[in-house]
Parts: sequence; structure tokens; C-alpha cells
Amino acid sequence: MLFRSTLTKELFTTAISTILILSGVVLAQRAVYIFRLAARGIIPNDTIETVLVFNLLKHMPLLLSLTIFLTILVTLSRLYKDSEMIIWFSSGLSLKKFIPPILNFCFPIVILIGVLSLVISPWAIQKAEEYKSGLKSRDEISTLMPGSFKESKSDNRIFYIEGLDEFGKKVKNIFVQTSEKNKIGVIVSNEGERISKEDADYIVLKKGKRYESIKDSNKFSSTYFDEYGILIEKETPKLLSVGASAGMFEAIPTMDLIKIAIKDKNLRSKYLSEVMLRISQPISSLILIFIAIALSYVNPRVGRSLNIIAALLIFIIYQNLMGVFQSLIGTGKVPIIFGFWPLHIIFIIFALWLIRKRTNNKPLIPSFQKR
Repeated sequence: MLFRSTLTKELFTTAISTILILSGVVLAQRAVYIFRLAARGIIPNDTIETVLVFNLLKHMPLLLSLTIFLTILVTLSRLYKDSEMIIWFSSGLSLKKFIPPILNFCFPIVILIGVLSLVISPWAIQKAEEYKSGLKSRDEISTLMPGSFKESKSDNRIFYIEGLDEFGKKVKNIFVQTSEKNKIGVIVSNEGERISKEDADYIVLKKGKRYESIKDSNKFSSTYFDEYGILIEKETPKLLSVGASAGMFEAIPTMDLIKIAIKDKNLRSKYLSEVMLRISQPISSLILIFIAIALSYVNPRVGRSLNIIAALLIFIIYQNLMGVFQSLIGTGKVPIIFGFWPLHIIFIIFALWLIRKRTNNKPLIPSFQKR
């Protein structure tokens, strides 16, 4: 039918615009934090894009859920605002006729939300943590950026280099400040080279000068050298423990959560609450579709800001209540057998009530004015 193709086309256009805007907002917010880390030298500049992608995948289930909610709300509100809904209703269509095409459009997105929530998002969180741990295990020279100062892991040395070759082996115009045993040392050299010897990495400075002084003293000594070796500090990466630490349930794959919950009774509530939260993401998205359809009504003579604000508040309340239920189940205050179903059932009843009111063309908020 004509209204099906027209509705689907407008839903698709609005959904693309919405997801791009929401993704841009999330990327901009996370980029500020990540750029701050890069400016401090905590992460190299060449890893910013990778970390941003992992962060976007982490939030993608929520973004897609909000996308289809806003898409339905904005699209149908525009139809009401431009009196197009009145034309469709006058031709014999009812609000219920709009539900099947909307569900056909949203169902693949709901499936995608389920895949992201159960599989891809935990994988992205795990890889992000592994990536961060891998960055922490990189040696001092690998994390140095030309033209910036960088403090060593042991907090007793500060490095500065003017340039690196393309392989990261040779450095130019290097400055090193050391502080140990109540002595402060400054080493400057025009060039240096990285070498490996006996399972240890060194940077060998060539034809430079070392200044050394005692703290709170004006006396200092200087030494010229042809070669001067500095041990590069390293840490052993601990990638296998990533995701298994306390509070990192989000990074554990769903099947692993279920296996651990079956074997360990002490962790059963916490791990199953995380599994239930992941399953609830697509379920809540499906329920919110019906709520959005009912709340999309707009009086053509009145603005549509009020219904959008009310709908967004309902969305926020629903998402926050899922977090509350996860905490209650994880702490054992709500039995596991109930899970999130009491919350979902309440919102299902609420959605059906809204649809019934709107189908019968009755106000959602009853009027108590005296006649």
C-alpha cells in the first residue's frame, strides 16, 4: 500500500539522521576525554581512533534503542502536525494499521540490538580493556611523542625527544631528567639509538653531556660521554585477567557469564543479573516501540515539544529502572527467577493502555474540569 512505502521511507530517513546525530554526540563526548589522555601522554595519538570505535560499539545497543524510539516519535508526530494522519484516518485507516509496517521496519534493528548487547558490546569492552593494558605494557620510548615531555612509569625520569625515525629506533635531540638518591641529573644528547641486550632494552645516547647536582645545592658536576646507556622500563602485560576483575562483568562474554554462574553459586546472582540486562535491551526496545506510537500524537495547533519531552522521560526512567533491577538482582534483593519480567510487564501493560486510549481517540490524561 501507498502509506506503507511512504511510512517506511520516512522512518528510514529519520533513523539514519538520528543515529548519525546520536553517534556524533557520543563520539564528541568521549573524544574530549580521550584527547585529554593523549595530551597527557597516557595513550599514543595513533590509538585515538581505535579507542573511539570500541567506545562507540559499547554504547551502540542503547543508541539504537533510542534511535528507533525517537524515529517513530518524530515521524508520527510530523504526520499529526501536518494533518497527514487525519487524511489517512479519513480514508479508513486506524492507528493499529500503522503498527505492522513500523514493526517490520524496527524488527531487524531490534535483532541487531540483541546481537550487539549479547555478543559485540562485551567483545568491544574486552578488547578495549586489553588494548589499554597493552598500551600500559609498552616501553617508555614507544609512548613518547616528538615534541612532548613524558614521565617514566617509576616517576623518577622525564623524557623529551625532538624526533624519531620511521622505525622508532633512532632518536634526535633527546633530553632526560633523572631524580634518585637525593640527586638530580640532566642528560642531553644530539642523537641516540635503541638496542636490545640480554632480554632488556636500552637507549644509547651518543656524544652528549650529563649534569648532576644535589638537591637544594648550587653545586653541580658535568661529564662528557661518547656513549651513555639508559635502561628502558617495561611492564608485563596482563591481558588474560582483563574482564575478570571485580566490576568488569560487562567485558565477559555472555556464554562465559552463564557457565560461571552455573558453577559458582556465590557469583550466580551478579553474573546472571548482567545476562538478564543484556537480554532486556532488545526486549525493552520492542516495548518502547508501542509506547512511542501512542505518545506520538500531536495537536496540529499546538507544538510537539511536550510529547517528545514526556516520551524521553519515560525512556530514561525505563533504562534507569533496568539498572536498578540489575543491582537488586545482583545483591539478592530480587529473586533470580523473577528477573526483569516485573518491570517489563508493567511497561507492556502501560504500552497497551496507551495504544487503547489512542485508538479510541481518548485523552491520555483525563480531564477533571466540571461541566
